[in-house]
Amino acid sequence: MNKRYLPIGAGVVVLVALLAWLNPSAEQHREGIAEGYAERSALDKALGVGHLAAFVAQYHSLGLASYTTVNDDVVSVGVMGMVFFVE
Repeated sequence: MNKRYLPIGAGVVVLVALLAWLNPSAEQHREGIAEGYAERSALDKALGVGHLAAFVAQYHSLGLASYTTVNDDVVSVGVMGMVFFVE
């Protein structure tokens, strides 16, 4: 291996390891789903729709990122320790 590519290779290895280490857990996704529904509507918050959706959500990990589904619809996506609610 050429010595000038060594820092690039090391950086890629560190980035991949960081992504895998910071991959959000299923519980983090459930919290994000509940918060997302609560922010969307006061009625959803009062009825606990977010908690129900979080309860039935299926967690899928891709190693470096993760997502949850409800009825085959993506509800949240997570990467680098952050969870994003998908409306």
